[in-house]
Order: sequence, then structure tokens, then C-alpha cells
Amino acid sequence: MAPAFLKSEYDDRLARVRTEMAVRGLDALVIGDPDNINWLTGYDAWSFYTPQMMLVDLHDGPFWMGRLMDAGAANFTTYLTASQIVPYPEELVQRPDTHPMSHLAGWMADHGFASARIGYESDSYYFSPRALDCLRSGLPGAEFVDADLLVNWQRLVKSEAEIEMMRGAARIAEATMQCAFDGARPGVRQCDLMAEVVATQVRGTPQHGGDMAAIHPLILAGEAATTAHPMWTDAPLADGQTIAFELGGCMKRYNAGLARTVHLGTPSDELRRTAAAVEEGMAAVMDSLKPGAVAGDVHAAWQRVLDRYGLEKLSRIGYSIGVGYAPDWGERTLSFRPREATLVPDSAVVHIILGMWMDDWGMELSETIHVRGDGCERMCDFPQHVHVVET
Repeated sequence: MAPAFLKSEYDDRLARVRTEMAVRGLDALVIGDPDNINWLTGYDAWSFYTPQMMLVDLHDGPFWMGRLMDAGAANFTTYLTASQIVPYPEELVQRPDTHPMSHLAGWMADHGFASARIGYESDSYYFSPRALDCLRSGLPGAEFVDADLLVNWQRLVKSEAEIEMMRGAARIAEATMQCAFDGARPGVRQCDLMAEVVATQVRGTPQHGGDMAAIHPLILAGEAATTAHPMWTDAPLADGQTIAFELGGCMKRYNAGLARTVHLGTPSDELRRTAAAVEEGMAAVMDSLKPGAVAGDVHAAWQRVLDRYGLEKLSRIGYSIGVGYAPDWGERTLSFRPREATLVPDSAVVHIILGMWMDDWGMELSETIHVRGDGCERMCDFPQHVHVVET
């Protein structure tokens, strides 16, 4: 096993982060988000359920800091040297009377950070309030500064190497959706179908083995189709159901999202009309999506189509996507919603997801899109229309 990219790729990413740190006057940055740790170094292990962080300084790091049991993964998934891998003892794992961050604060104090100005991620799923309190207590002379999303914004513009990785993820997403289409039949239990879907995600393609996508596969069928993020059940699919699948492919932790809709039996006029509106809306979004576009203007293109059809969707219609671990594949930076003033940069990758949830049914259509040149392109090649299964 080796890092996903050449060392020069990671060196460029680190330089970008350090440039932003210098602009903000930071001596160091504490990173708790496993997505950002992976993006900066390639580190890849399911180790973030115990305290783990990366310390980025302006000269010598970055330093991976985590459980001793997981330090081996840093050896073979990154280019970090032995001195940049800082494990804490196993005896500190999940104890109420002490915390690994107190130990790491001691290391930081001994290595020149006792009075540093230190940025931290304030809204990371895996960097707890207790972890921050222990760092602060162990470094009373340091100044801690909220630097949430500093790394995330550097991730927004993708390199060509990242785009190639996401193309591989898109091929896995296509195969996964085809599996869902092939297996959606009346009488098939949702859990049995999703077992095949997950197996396809992991199996990948002959060219690219798959990882678990950062968002677990979702199936919207029956009563659950009226909401956005239900989990599967053991209920069988039934004749007359409209079923939305929100799936994806993942390669080396890079995600490509893909949502499509299946109907078992004869579609209603309401479904046909709604599907037509959503497909037209996706075309309008893609026509407006280009480097330099205002995110709110892209949403407005979709809203004009909805207004013409008399439909409503209250949630945002998309976000940037890339490297990610559970529970989210979004980058938490660029969003497409009304009055969003953020400009879409060249070589961003976004997931546009147009879900419509009605009183007793729902449908979805999404695309992972590479913004480039004077427009954009779909990364997945899969039919957008509602797939009808004759029963």
C-alpha cells in the first residue's frame, strides 16, 4: 500500500495551507477532520473514533498525532518521516480520568509551541470540546484561534490528479447505480438489494477497486420516499412504488455522488411531469455552471424552472465534493442556494442533487460535475430519465 498521489501533490497542498496560515498570522494549525488529514498527507485508516489530529506548522511538519496502534498506517499511507509520526500510548485510550490530547499538548510544549498562535477546527465531527479543552489546559501560554474550514477551502480547486481519481470513482458510481436498477423489482427486500449495492461499491471495477462511500447508500421507497435521508428496511419493494437511490462511488477516499429514480409499474402523470421539470432544471443548472459563476445565480436558474412548473424545493441544490470519510462527502464550503454570493472556481467539482419529496412519494436526480474551461461536464455517464420497470 502506498500514498494515493505523488509526494509533489501533497507538497503543493501543504504549501497552500501554510500560505493561508501565514496570512492569518498562525504559527500552527490543529486539524481534527480526517478528510483534511487525508488530503494533506494521504493518511488513511479507520482510526478517527479515538482522538487523532494533525499538527501543521510553518516549517517542519506536518505531524500526525494519534493512537500507537494506528501509527503503522501513517508509515505506509503517507510520506511522513518517523519524526513526523507522534503516537500516544495505548493506556490513554478511552479513559475518564485522562485524555490523549493532554499527552500531545505536552509534546507540543516540548517542541516549541508553548506560546504559539494555534488555529483549530471548531466544527469538526471528530475534534471534541474535551480534546480542545485538554490542549488549552496543557498549553496555557498559547493562543488558540478559530480557523475552521481553512483547509476545506484549499480543497475546493482540484488538481488534475484529483480529477482522475474522481473519474475512477464515477465509474464505480455508474456500476453501483446499474446494480440498483437491475435489482429493483417487486418483492425484493430493500436490505437484500442494498447488500448487492454495497458489494458493488466495494468491488469497484476491473480497473479500480472501491472504498465505502462517505455517505452510505440511501434508498427512498414507500413511506420513506417522502423524506431526504432514510435508511433501508427489510420491507419488500412493491408494485407502483417510485424509488429513489442516492448512491455513489469512492476511490482512494474520493467520492462521486449519483442519484437516480426507478418506478415499478406504470408511472403517474404527476411523476412524469415532475421528472420532466427536474431534468429540465438539471439542464438549466449545467448551462449556468461555469468558472466565475455566482452560486446563487446557478440556483436561480433551477428556481426559474420550478416556478414555471409550480413546484417547490426548500433545500440547497448542491455543494462541493471530493475526499471524504463518513458521515459526509461534501466539503462544507461551496453551496448552491438562493443569494449565495460565492464564486465557482475553475476545476471545482460539485454534486448537484435535485430531490423532490412529495406527500407520499419522492424522486431524485443528481450529477457530480467538473467545472472547467467555459462550462462544465458530468463525471458520470448514466441516463437521467426515470427508469421504468414493467410489472
